[in-house]
Amino acid sequence: MDSKELRQKFLKFFEEKGHKVIPSASLVPENDPSVLFTTAGMHPLVPYIMGEDHPKGKRLTDSQKCIRTDDIEDVGDRVHHTFFEMLGNWSFGDYFKEDAIKYSYEFLTDKKWLGIDKNKLAVTVFMGDKDAPFDEDSYNIWLSLGIPKERIARLGKKDNWWGPAGETGPCGPDTEMFFWSAKEKAPEKFDPNDDRWTEIWNDVFMQYNKKKDGKFETLKQKNVDTGMGLERMLAVLNGFDDDYRTDLFTPIIKRIEKLSDMEYGEKTDEEYVKEDLQCWVDVRIQFRIIADHVKAAIFAINDGVIPSNKQAGYVTRRLIRRTIVKGHQVGIKENFLADFVEVIQEIYKGIYDLKADLITKELKSEEDKFRKTLQVGLKEFEKVSVKSISGKDAFDLYQNYGFPLEMVEELAKEKKLKVDKKGFEEEFKKHQELSRSASAGMFKGGLADDSEMATKYHTATHLLNAALREVLGDHVEQRGSNINAERLRFDFSHDVKMTDEEKKKVEDLVNGQIANNLPVTKEEMTVEEAKKQGAVGVFGEKYGEKVSVYTITNPTPGVGLKGERVFSREICGGPHVKNTGELGRFKIKKEESSSKGVRRIKAVLE
Repeated sequence: MDSKELRQKFLKFFEEKGHKVIPSASLVPENDPSVLFTTAGMHPLVPYIMGEDHPKGKRLTDSQKCIRTDDIEDVGDRVHHTFFEMLGNWSFGDYFKEDAIKYSYEFLTDKKWLGIDKNKLAVTVFMGDKDAPFDEDSYNIWLSLGIPKERIARLGKKDNWWGPAGETGPCGPDTEMFFWSAKEKAPEKFDPNDDRWTEIWNDVFMQYNKKKDGKFETLKQKNVDTGMGLERMLAVLNGFDDDYRTDLFTPIIKRIEKLSDMEYGEKTDEEYVKEDLQCWVDVRIQFRIIADHVKAAIFAINDGVIPSNKQAGYVTRRLIRRTIVKGHQVGIKENFLADFVEVIQEIYKGIYDLKADLITKELKSEEDKFRKTLQVGLKEFEKVSVKSISGKDAFDLYQNYGFPLEMVEELAKEKKLKVDKKGFEEEFKKHQELSRSASAGMFKGGLADDSEMATKYHTATHLLNAALREVLGDHVEQRGSNINAERLRFDFSHDVKMTDEEKKKVEDLVNGQIANNLPVTKEEMTVEEAKKQGAVGVFGEKYGEKVSVYTITNPTPGVGLKGERVFSREICGGPHVKNTGELGRFKIKKEESSSKGVRRIKAVLE
């Protein structure tokens, strides 16, 4: 089974179960400022988990693009990825545990769908603690489906509990499904610590709300959130112990082979180690990192995350630089990143539209810049490589020039020098702690923690967008936004720096609409209807059959969209305040360049 077939089968199965298929949201989360990227299928759907009505109803299914960087250092093994797709099905206050588990079991085992041998399945359920009881419902449902009790493990919160996303909010137990991936017969008793059992699916049951006092109360609206990693499941179905052997990666691996004049090899990592060929595994690790990182960088740029030294842009830059360094280590000395745009475009043809020209331009520009840095870094290495390489010198090469420890060690080995690996790890750990502290401060809050302020800023962003179009012209389009409980950040298309007069006009327009106490109304309609009504939206994105349109109406004729008493009308997932009078005073704190042809405004509500 190839990736297109698996993705299509999953969506078709749930469509037959009354779910509406929705498109993947952007990798840049609109409603969750607590993360730089969409890291799970739930992020774009937070408003509906919190009780907002989705235009397509209470049952949804999707394949969501995700980027996770928490375990970026683990990429290089057979199963970790920075970019991946999460297949999911959703119930917002509709069906619950019984249907969710039965759907999972049917899709996995029925020959019409995946046809997995049920004798190779095992599951885990929440064992219970002081906050919530043992998930007896899930346990009994699995027993009724024929999973023997020896194959059902009871685990604690660390393994079988989701959420909340912040300090408070929806959360609940989950049940996870595992597949026996080894060639020998599966043991009768399930051991979750045996890595031959591969996790393939997770059903989350959001039935509690964690309050500020730390206590848990039962939710009125109980939700189901499930997730199956496309890459991992595809490898399992095809009998691969290595995700990079699936059709989602093999064309990329083949291109790396061609560029490096080296081979990925046909044997398993273990077989090469037994043959005393660890060097082959080392090359294979570099191949995997290149394949993973170049794909992640391409999709990040495609969704507007241009390489920079700030926040999400820095992640894109780091992915690109790490890819170039790994390419250097397998013998690729010339620019090569742009070679992968067409390869990845072909893999996802008909699934995702990639802006090839934009991606190619950004990759070439970034690679040109970093190759100059790489040369400077090599000169710096020559300076510090006298008798040995200290931990601080090794870390400085990593931090300032993008040299990973293994590259420093490789260069040192050529000179028969030692590297203070322990010292490097201490410096690295110190840096991680500082980064985590900064991130915690930068991204604290968010919809789950402080939904009231985040909601206010969300509505203020709509007013800002409309005011910018009014003052600067209709060429203004949203290029990205980030909202938290302290401020809003809004990127928009505009070539030149705004004048003080233009900023003042925008502020006055927004504050005028706030002072007018305008109603914020929501309607559901087709994209075509929304366009006819003059709604603003990112029409390059794939919308579903129906969308939510939020309108802010002004009582004064002639203000806002032509010929109407409408100040703002946008396609949006919400959430929003009921009336602009709730917002407070709007103030632009900063207007600056974000990237070529894109400006950025940071603003607050006082």
